[in-house]
Amino acid sequence: MRILLVEDDVRLAGVLFSGLAAEGIDVDVAHDGAEGYWQALDGAHDVIVLDVLLPSMNGYSITERLRGQRKWTPILLLTAKDGEYDEADGLDVGADDYLRKPFSFVVLVARLRALARRGATPRPRLLSHGSLTLDPASGDCTVEGSPIVLRPRERALLEVLLRNRDRVVSKGGLSDAVWGLAAEHDPNLVEVHISYLRRKIGSARLRTVRGLGYRLVDPDA
Repeated sequence: MRILLVEDDVRLAGVLFSGLAAEGIDVDVAHDGAEGYWQALDGAHDVIVLDVLLPSMNGYSITERLRGQRKWTPILLLTAKDGEYDEADGLDVGADDYLRKPFSFVVLVARLRALARRGATPRPRLLSHGSLTLDPASGDCTVEGSPIVLRPRERALLEVLLRNRDRVVSKGGLSDAVWGLAAEHDPNLVEVHISYLRRKIGSARLRTVRGLGYRLVDPDA
């Protein structure tokens, strides 16, 4: 596995470089946002690890620009910020996962391997299923042409369901994708947010598959 690490804390970057190299992972390092952006565009990396607060260009901007350039390499954001809306902002602009500092090195490696297995899956600008549409970049959502307002977690859940629109997505899969692979949270959060989402897009569009999870359906098909 080859990753790009963009981290302006030189000491932390050095520690991570040594630890990841010991795990057999090839690491390219950049300490500046703009430098990291160009390395990400030009390089063939399995995962990109971005600090959020970087000189010249922050992690959110890098992520948004890479997705705008149709660069689909999985992105893991690292940050000392701990607000859930900060996390949601990162997911909204196209990041795949989010890890708060300080973090466990073991957890970091596990997430990198999971993201590498996921691969560089294309993310078209507009996702749709029947008359339901979502623009992941802007967060704009419509049902039968009428706009609806979704909160960050609802948008993240809908995006996962739309990207897997022909498959059932397990409760655990939704939890990992929206709240993070190792996040500690109430196990009922998925059900609660699914109920919120159902009210907004229409209950007939989101089906519970008992014992398996959830999937989108087109009520007009």
